[in-house]
Amino acid sequence: MSETIQPSVPLSVLLADPGLGLSQVAGPADDRLIGTVGTTEIEDPTPYLVGGELLLTAGVRLPQDAEGINTYVARVVAAGVAALGFGVAPVHQEIPPELVAACDRHGLPLLRLPPDTPFVAVGQATYAAIAEALNRDLREISKAQSALTSAAARPDALQAVLNQLSTHTGAWAALFDAQGNELFSAGPRPPEPAPRLLRDLAIRTTSRSTRDHAKGRPPPPAAAADHIEGVHLTVHTLPRADSTATPLVLGQAAVSPPTVVHRQITGVATVLLSLLTSPRHALSTETRSVGALVRLMLGAAPAEVAAALAPTDASKGDHWIVVHGRHMATPARSRPASRPGGDPAQLAALATALGTPYVHIDGAHLLALTPSTPETSPSAPELAAVLGWTLGFSAPVPASGLRRADSQAERALQRAIAAEAPAVIHSSEALTVHALISPDDARELARTRFAPLARAGTPGAPALLETLRTWLTLHGSWDRTAAVLQIHRNTVRHRLARVAELLEVDLQDPGVRMELWFALHWLPDEQTEEGQKYP
Repeated sequence: MSETIQPSVPLSVLLADPGLGLSQVAGPADDRLIGTVGTTEIEDPTPYLVGGELLLTAGVRLPQDAEGINTYVARVVAAGVAALGFGVAPVHQEIPPELVAACDRHGLPLLRLPPDTPFVAVGQATYAAIAEALNRDLREISKAQSALTSAAARPDALQAVLNQLSTHTGAWAALFDAQGNELFSAGPRPPEPAPRLLRDLAIRTTSRSTRDHAKGRPPPPAAAADHIEGVHLTVHTLPRADSTATPLVLGQAAVSPPTVVHRQITGVATVLLSLLTSPRHALSTETRSVGALVRLMLGAAPAEVAAALAPTDASKGDHWIVVHGRHMATPARSRPASRPGGDPAQLAALATALGTPYVHIDGAHLLALTPSTPETSPSAPELAAVLGWTLGFSAPVPASGLRRADSQAERALQRAIAAEAPAVIHSSEALTVHALISPDDARELARTRFAPLARAGTPGAPALLETLRTWLTLHGSWDRTAAVLQIHRNTVRHRLARVAELLEVDLQDPGVRMELWFALHWLPDEQTEEGQKYP
């Protein structure tokens, strides 16, 4: 699929240019493609021709007899000249009739250039038309690439890609398996026997590609073409990442030969279809994961289905790291919410950088689950910061601890935002004052200490607790707390005044702050999870 567009322009475009005044006086009326313009006055120019030229001459060294002129025309036709342009005056007042006859005899279009049309003007007009045609082709390819890429992000990606391929090539497109089964198709279906012959061509091409490649390695992509009763058939095998994957073939049937532009578009489609049909592509539709999702939606607990979501490689372990993220290019409150799933390109890029297909983007917020081992130390990918994301990572936890990890990741994210760091990773120290007290006693102390907040009313205990936690994390900074929670600094002051009132404490006392921070650490997750996010 490395074919490049060969710049050329139909002869009819030059004939239609009023500024040139060209007219065809001999040769066939078929619309030849002109790739370049050359000027020569030598008797035998063939050593200097490459084919596809509009060859211009004033006849300075044109043979004088009919036999010599016939030999001249035969030579340039054999060299691949597309058309001959003859400039009348000053050498010849009109085109010699022997040249007209020879061009008719050998099937070479002969153009008459009027005396006031310089050869240079013909060259300039030709190259300008070639540039415009090339730009038009590139715009068509770009438009098709954009449509194909968008189609690949749809839930019905395979069908959507085939629909766009058919739209931009005008061909009937079908996806076959190695047995010739038609999996998907799009576009105007041609009458039999074209579909059957296309299927047979797909089977033969797949069989030959599989048979001729080295064992243990994926076969290279293969292509084939055929023609039947005015229908042009082409097939392309999809590139495969491994030798065990089921081969698939893209087939096309069109009433006209595929152009270079159409072949470029087809090349893009084959790559996308290959990615979409791989066992595990960037956004992952792997069957084990889908089955786990079905079980989860039908009532299974996360711990029951987590094993099906983990990679098949046992070395990855059975623990998970939760990742929370916020896009910092614009404030989350003012950033327009995107559709669930986010931008496909950014989603795929972040999934690759984080090493997990389980990524969800909703507007300025990101959630991810990364398979890990108990010993894994998470690391923030540089790509996330480049794309404008600030991240918070939890510690590795088993599936039963995902709710706790979710809280850890959210708090780590808040610390990262407050510190203006690209990421913060949750960590816990074994030798701390927390180790000196029974966890059950500490949790009971936390419940009792914050029980008065239940009488808070609007905005509720979860919001007050989260404001207190953020304020303590930021060492009592009102402005930074307001920025992290995306509320007004006066709202922060009001909430903390309400906390101090209900708990009957002085928040300016360092001892009180230490006591409350200790209690917040042990507050059960079910009492705080509603306060993790704010509208």
